[in-house]
Amino acid sequence: MPIFARPQPPVFERVEEERLYRKQRLAAAFRLFARFGFSEGTAGHITARDPEFTDHFWVNPFGTYFGHIRVSDLVLVNREGEVVKGDAPVNRAAFAIHSQVHEARPDIVAAAHAHSLHGKSWSSLGRLLDPLTQDACAFYQDHTLFEEYRGVVLDTSEGKKIAEALSDKKAVILRNHGFLTVGQTVDEAAWWYISFERSAQAQLLAQAAGKPISIDHETATLAHSQVGTHSGGWFSFQPLYNRIVREEPDLLD
Repeated sequence: MPIFARPQPPVFERVEEERLYRKQRLAAAFRLFARFGFSEGTAGHITARDPEFTDHFWVNPFGTYFGHIRVSDLVLVNREGEVVKGDAPVNRAAFAIHSQVHEARPDIVAAAHAHSLHGKSWSSLGRLLDPLTQDACAFYQDHTLFEEYRGVVLDTSEGKKIAEALSDKKAVILRNHGFLTVGQTVDEAAWWYISFERSAQAQLLAQAAGKPISIDHETATLAHSQVGTHSGGWFSFQPLYNRIVREEPDLLD
């Protein structure tokens, strides 16, 4: 193997193996979101498309603390919003938003949304992030703004508008609400959420301290091609996954 080669997302021969992989990553993502303080009461959801029933997705049970979620707790929902695996209710907003995102974006496997502090704060400004840092360049010209806020999203028509606003990007800022990120793997979607939240925090801090200097377009575009790839998002999540599994192995139950 070349000295600078890095691992790539795995390829599975059996659908059962891929399903378990996605569920393990999903449970780990919830544990990590709890560690990072992204859990806010009953708000927030991460979904993973089922590899066999591709119009179904796995999601967290409504009202369960992110930091307690195990693989066995995850719920499978079909395109009508019916629970077909599991015995817990599902957040209505999770279905209204994620069902439409998954339908509009067959290229993505996962979507993540939470009411994290800096995401909420930044969303109230109604503007995109600037390319202030190398990490923020992962989202340069690769995120959008959904400018409507009509209360809690309870109808799929509103979820469809969010999916349309997201377009083909990796993230969307929901004005006065928070962030939503997507990825070709659960790992990628979760990492983009973590990084997007931190990039917003960095910009809020920089703006509070003075007048930040943005990275120029050409350099930001180059940096995006270096740090904003699908495989890069997946790989960046791996140290966090290994950490949380070592420290909280019960999440795999």
